[in-house]
Amino acid sequence: MTLLAYKPDAAAVIARLRSFYQRQSPDRICASMEVPNHALRTFRQQYPEGFCQYPSPEERLEFWDRRLGERSVVEDDSIPSAYLSEMDQGLYGGVLGGKAQFMTHPENGWISSMIPALVRDWSELDGLHFDPAHPWYQRYLRQLEVFVQGARGRFGISHFILIDGLNFAFELVGATNTYLALDERPEAVHRAIEFAFDLNLRIQQAFFERVALLDGGTCSNMAQWLPGRIVSESVDPFHMTSTRCFETWGREPVERILGRFDGGVLHIHGNGRHLLETVCTLRGLKAIFLGDDKGFPPAVTVLAELRARTGDTPLVVQTNYEAFRERLAGRRLSGGVFYQVSAVPGPDEANRLMEQVRAYRV
Repeated sequence: MTLLAYKPDAAAVIARLRSFYQRQSPDRICASMEVPNHALRTFRQQYPEGFCQYPSPEERLEFWDRRLGERSVVEDDSIPSAYLSEMDQGLYGGVLGGKAQFMTHPENGWISSMIPALVRDWSELDGLHFDPAHPWYQRYLRQLEVFVQGARGRFGISHFILIDGLNFAFELVGATNTYLALDERPEAVHRAIEFAFDLNLRIQQAFFERVALLDGGTCSNMAQWLPGRIVSESVDPFHMTSTRCFETWGREPVERILGRFDGGVLHIHGNGRHLLETVCTLRGLKAIFLGDDKGFPPAVTVLAELRARTGDTPLVVQTNYEAFRERLAGRRLSGGVFYQVSAVPGPDEANRLMEQVRAYRV
């Protein structure tokens, strides 16, 4: 039985999410409610947007503890979990000798990491070597240790993004050189994909060896909680390609890594929605997070169309309080969708809305 100090009704929420992600309740909806948060306001004051240094794991643990603790009065379908945003793209290149740069994100409290291109030419690929004693990998293991100990009994720890396939090739030589190499150096790209598979598998296995499942499932910044050991995949490089290119270069690496675990979730940006029908056929896919991006209609405003294109695949979309309240009252919400609702005035209004969410049927 789930016991989380920052989610008193965690067992009931997980039961709802289990049914939702196992596609057993397509006529229902789930929702999370983002209410004003003092810890996040403090973070925005302390960390303006821009580059920064790697913060101490203890400092980041304290932030997540305060942020998630404040949310314990919100009776929504969220499962409180910390996201190790510092272990973002920078981790995968950092363990190979890349110089990581960190950046603050005041809107959500993240401190992310990236690296410049790791090598100058594909010929340097064979010189890359993973060493578990590398300081970056040891930094990763220590942050896991700090968070596992500090979160125990209060909140969970979310899985974090894979950087495999062409995402890893981007880290090696950049996006332009990767796209050119699909035609000019395909053998080098294949070698990079193989290297990335082994590296990602090692890093993700280390996560699941240290972070216990919560009621048999994985906490997720994309989807809250899903049954089994679930990884978070990205198909971002194919947002600017055809579906044919994805079938040639993307499907096999994605299905292979998902198959080593109990499946995965992925996110699709606004410029990648042409991939929806294709990615919905991926073996092991559990859910899709539909991102909103400038220049494209918000997913919630075209959800009926997107829902029709994705079959019974569980979807996660973003919306604001006013739009969600109006659609909920007018019974215009598509089923099989998790709605992330922002700018809710406060916990009382969030809990009132959640009573309607739990009773809603399409």
